[in-house]
Amino acid sequence: MKLITRNTDYAMRALCYIARQRERSVPVPEMVAALKIPRPFLRKIVQTLGREGVLRSSKGQGGGFLLALKPEDVRLADLVRIFQGTIQLNECIFKKKICPNRGTCALKREIDGIERDALARLHKVTIASLIRNGKHHD
Repeated sequence: MKLITRNTDYAMRALCYIARQRERSVPVPEMVAALKIPRPFLRKIVQTLGREGVLRSSKGQGGGFLLALKPEDVRLADLVRIFQGTIQLNECIFKKKICPNRGTCALKREIDGIERDALARLHKVTIASLIRNGKHHD
């Protein structure tokens, strides 16, 4: 199981790069060259982020992508949801049926707590915090 997939990682890298450009529209070829992300992946990612309202796009000369939200409002938890769906460590499925011990299972309670902790940590990570703390290098 991967907590963060390639698409989520690429999205975070692209968003950090765009945020550093300070209101300048960033074309895809520039991001491909700077971030070393394959163009087909990057195109798909920025299009998805545009549909989700995270990025705005402009066409024509000087066209590209800008953040549609403030960097402090773009959270890693949101990107995980967009590209991976909900974080779920255990589905409590046994032979394709819901486990009958689900309500009393001590392991399920522990795993639910881990999921809550992971989501809380992911929610704290923003584009702004990564740029500010220098934790994300393109």
